[in-house]
Amino acid sequence: MTTATAQITAKQRPGDRVFSGSAVFAGSMILVTLAAVAGFLLIQSLPALVASNEDASILDSNFWAYVGPLVFGTVWAALLALVMALPISIGIALFISHYAPRRLASVLGYIVDLLAAVPSVVFGLWGIGVLAPAIQPLYSWLVDNMGWFPLFAGPVSGTGRTILTAAVVLAVMVLPIITAICREVFLQTPVLHEEAALALGATRWEMIRIAVLPFGRPGIISASVLGLGRALGETMAVAMVLSATGAVTFQLLTSVNPSTIAANIALSFPEAYGINVNVLIATGLILFVVTFAVNALARWIVSRRKEFSGAN
Repeated sequence: MTTATAQITAKQRPGDRVFSGSAVFAGSMILVTLAAVAGFLLIQSLPALVASNEDASILDSNFWAYVGPLVFGTVWAALLALVMALPISIGIALFISHYAPRRLASVLGYIVDLLAAVPSVVFGLWGIGVLAPAIQPLYSWLVDNMGWFPLFAGPVSGTGRTILTAAVVLAVMVLPIITAICREVFLQTPVLHEEAALALGATRWEMIRIAVLPFGRPGIISASVLGLGRALGETMAVAMVLSATGAVTFQLLTSVNPSTIAANIALSFPEAYGINVNVLIATGLILFVVTFAVNALARWIVSRRKEFSGAN
């Protein structure tokens, strides 16, 4: 007699096969769509990569000299927005998850989720009609009293439509996204970790610092990257608020401001023709590569720090 037992396999039902096939198809479509977008951008961009100002009227000399200031403006505005939005988002998320009463936390959570659904053109109208005129006196004060600092050097813009104003609008736009993700991550902190810290005599802030924030570090990084991706690709709000000149400068309060790739495409594409269209598509390819690189870097950081987060 043999003691070997036959492996029991469940009979696969038609519904299981349909669901499995649908899931595989849906997952593969992500890769197909990404490859199709990348292929279209690359094919359409090839003529522009070697074009000169004789081929395209939009170019001053060549494509790389044209796209360089745009890349700088895109990254600079997005980083400014992230620097302003991230600390506020973490504070709001901690207040909702660990400080606010349950009823107030529920209301604030709904408000944050609703802010994420506001169209970008509304933020642009608010930025150009309300924020820019209101903040211009502050810019004048900064130039008069802190003009020795390179970022606040003058002359000050008379309209308030500067790169800093655009960054503030972007920060308001990405704040709900970062806040919502951080809030959900903080709520997933193991209760035993929090209770252990409190039992050892930690205050609520010390408990958050040694238990909640280390656990949520990968989530904070992921939320930051999602917010950065939104800021990198934002179009209408920046196009409406920013008075761009195409310069490369770190000064935040002057009327000489860098432009962004997305805003430049939105403003230039309706009047583009011939090789100029390929040039604008090529700048879109550069934005695609930058966004992909930022997300890949974030995934690498999260994977390296996940084992130290306390989440495992």
